[in-house]
Amino acid sequence: MSRSEDSLLARDFTEATDPHRRELTVHCYRMLGSQADAEDLVQETYLRAWRGWSDFEGRASVRTWLYRIATNACLNAIEGRDRRALPSGLAPAKADGSFDVDAPWADSTWIEPAPDSLLAPPTPEGLLLEKTSTRLAMLAALQTLSARERAAVVLHDVVRLTAAEVAESLDTTPAAVNSALQRARGRLALAQPREDEIVEPDDPACRAAIDRYVEAMQSADIPLLVDLFRRDVTLEMPPLPTWFAGRDDVLGFLRLRSSYAGQWRMVVTTANGQPAALSYMRNADGVLTAHGIHVLTVTTTGVARVIAFRKAGLVEAWGFPGSLPD
Repeated sequence: MSRSEDSLLARDFTEATDPHRRELTVHCYRMLGSQADAEDLVQETYLRAWRGWSDFEGRASVRTWLYRIATNACLNAIEGRDRRALPSGLAPAKADGSFDVDAPWADSTWIEPAPDSLLAPPTPEGLLLEKTSTRLAMLAALQTLSARERAAVVLHDVVRLTAAEVAESLDTTPAAVNSALQRARGRLALAQPREDEIVEPDDPACRAAIDRYVEAMQSADIPLLVDLFRRDVTLEMPPLPTWFAGRDDVLGFLRLRSSYAGQWRMVVTTANGQPAALSYMRNADGVLTAHGIHVLTVTTTGVARVIAFRKAGLVEAWGFPGSLPD
């Protein structure tokens, strides 16, 4: 192949495949539960696609072809690997009346949040699963499925491929795909929020809730948190495996840290289609340095869940500064 022909092939490949990069990243994120892993798998997907581009015959759309490659790359990556989870998916809540926490577990144990700037918005007519599939509770539920069940339900119910297209992607039959979908949907239904309880991040009530949460955390205002939290609120803090359930235990843990009043600075953002706040903590030199990201589940009856990811590197990975001025 001449240099000019090679250049033309590369241009055609870029024009045909680049529009799908963002949604493929979200697809891999749903499959793997990690933004960093998803980005690595998308790179691998495009490398595989480029190698096969000259033989692409157009029997399927470029989009479907890319999803097939990305899904199989994810399945290979998942094989032999423990699923990612949240603390509440691995052990019971702390129930001994103490507020001690266990040592951190490896980062690879945990589902990671993703900024909304990465996530493709749902279509206007999007199904409930499409709207909620990148929220942390649903992402954790997806990880409990087998890899092939996970792939089937995401490809069919979120990406909207036909059962026949999913079957071709997974090298199986439409009947097997429909069976996998039935099993997966039954398990995921338990994790889907009621539509009348969902409060979107741009809802004024949701924005008010995250603003009050930031105010309360920065000043260690426990009475404000009492008003904000539901009675059944939970608090999780990966990579710590210890988590707390119920307003009394959650606030009992936070009261022990009330001496940090004035040592925190929080910056409101969104993550996984949920309200969130970047956290910065003053270090020994008095500098406010990145500490992690808090993601809230806000319902019509209050804050139901706080997942405080204690991983400073996430803040900078999302494009925010590693430290803040006073």
